[in-house]
Amino acid sequence: MPVKSRKELFLLLLSHARQGTERAAKIFQELSEAAQSPEIEEALSARTFVTQKTLATLDEAFRLIGEKPVNLSNRLHDVFVEDFRRELEEIQTPEARRLYVLATASHLIHMRIGEYVALIAAADMSNHYGVGVLLESCLADALAFVERTRRLIRNIVEAKLTAKAA
Repeated sequence: MPVKSRKELFLLLLSHARQGTERAAKIFQELSEAAQSPEIEEALSARTFVTQKTLATLDEAFRLIGEKPVNLSNRLHDVFVEDFRRELEEIQTPEARRLYVLATASHLIHMRIGEYVALIAAADMSNHYGVGVLLESCLADALAFVERTRRLIRNIVEAKLTAKAA
């Protein structure tokens, strides 16, 4: 899609974010199943739920600008999942698998955060301040998940160190 204006760029970025969010929901579900840990499964299931809310928020953004998402062919998420599956198979210990699942979830959500930061700036440049508010809420949800993931990682490491010291 040739981009000739700020509006077209904004539509492209917003479409990319929506498509990526849709794919991320599936990836979070797969990560949840691979976690083999109730607390991680719960956190990732909650993230999957929030991702569905994010999709609805992005759909509202499209409604506000009077556009539909454009079709994109992006293999980034496909490669991401392929690499995750391959690398997870090689990890033997449960603690290492849990950490790897959380690190992968963290990488995925950080990609979303970068998109939201750029989209918020593009929304402001395009005078779509209401859309900017919607995108800020998506960003806030993503940042909250990053913090929760960081805490889960810290708890796993602390539990391992406590067990080792005992």
